[in-house]
Parts: sequence; C-alpha cells; structure tokens
Amino acid sequence: MKLFVGLGNPGSQYAKNRHNIGFMAVDRIAADHGFAPWRAKFQGQLTEGRLGREKVLMLKPETFMNRSGQAVGEAVRFYKLEPADVVVFHDELDLAPGKCRVKLGGGHAGHNGLRSIHGHIGEDYGRVRLGIGHPGRKDLVSHYVLHDFPKADAEWLDDLLRGLSEGAPALAEDDTARFLNAVALRVAPPRSSKAAEKPETTDRQTPNPGPEPEPLDKRSPLQKLVDRFR
Repeated sequence: MKLFVGLGNPGSQYAKNRHNIGFMAVDRIAADHGFAPWRAKFQGQLTEGRLGREKVLMLKPETFMNRSGQAVGEAVRFYKLEPADVVVFHDELDLAPGKCRVKLGGGHAGHNGLRSIHGHIGEDYGRVRLGIGHPGRKDLVSHYVLHDFPKADAEWLDDLLRGLSEGAPALAEDDTARFLNAVALRVAPPRSSKAAEKPETTDRQTPNPGPEPEPLDKRSPLQKLVDRFR
C-alpha cells in the first residue's frame, strides 16, 4: 500500500497558490481515478482507491505547510507504513515551471513542508518535485509561493496535472520511468517529423517539340521530272 501526500495550505484563499500545487496534484488523481470522497482524518483530508494493482491512500494535511509532518506521521504510524511507501507531491522553486522530477530520500532544501515531514518520519521517502520557477531573489520567495498561478500558466499547469494523473498508476507500482514518460507526453509532446508534402503543380510546361519534319518524298526521278513540267 502506498501513501500519496499532497502539500499545501488549507482554505479557499490558498487554493490556487503556487505553494498548493501538491494539493492540486492529488485532487486531480483522486478525481480522475474514482477515489472515495475525501474525509477528515489524521489532521487532514484522506481518501483511498486503487491505482493499477496498488491500493493507495492520499492525504492532504490541514495543519498548514510548516506542520505537514504531524498529519503524515500519524497516517504512517496508523497504517504501519515504511517511509519508502510515502510519496510527497510538492512545489519546487529550483525547477522551471511545468518540470517534474522524482527523488527518493535526501535533504529538504529549505522547503518547510518537507522539513516538517523529515522530523516525523525521516528522509527516506519519495518526492515528486513540481517546478514552479523562482522569483529571482530570496526575499521575494514567500510572496511568490503564496501568490496564485497567473492565467498565463493555466495551460502548462493543466497539462502537468493531467500527466501526473495519467502516470499515477505507474508511480504507485514504483515504475518511475513510465510515470515520468506519461508526464512528458502531456507537458512536451513529441513533434511530428513528417515533412509537409508539396502539392503537385498543375501548370507543368510541356517541352517544345520543335518543327515537324517534312514528309518523305517517295517519287521516282522520272516522276519528279514529269511533275515538274506539268
């Protein structure tokens, strides 16, 4: 059994924030794959269903981002899961908007939600890093992540969420390559390599056949002489 965790902040005022892309991801997966209705549990919202052959729980902590580990820790202990059974979907400043990377273990890179999860279950869990870009200066980060995605980002954001949902069964089965391929096919579909066919021209020039040859004279010399004096 897997536990997919989406990170974000509860409340409608945060729903479209860049920081809430983790919530958006698990919401999309749950809706597309027919998961049970969300219900309050473990200081968050929980749902369950199947992705491929795997039973999967999904959790949205409602403890606010900086205390996400409290909800995750409760769920892990209740279901007797290992950290490797947990996959966290979160925003990533160090990736360009729309990029997706998967990582197992390692540091939290200053992300407060991950920092909190580290404190409750350790660092040996999976992460799906969802690129939102960087504002360029450290002092602008807080305002940037707590600001809504602009309308200009709607297209790539929808493509990314679709790709995450379509690849989710592969992720649940630990097939990272197939998961990332599903995301890539949505976010950056391959271009057709077939060259455009040139239309046939209808006004082709016919070569000039030149002057027609004179007909062959088959008369005898005597006949030619007679015809000359007629």
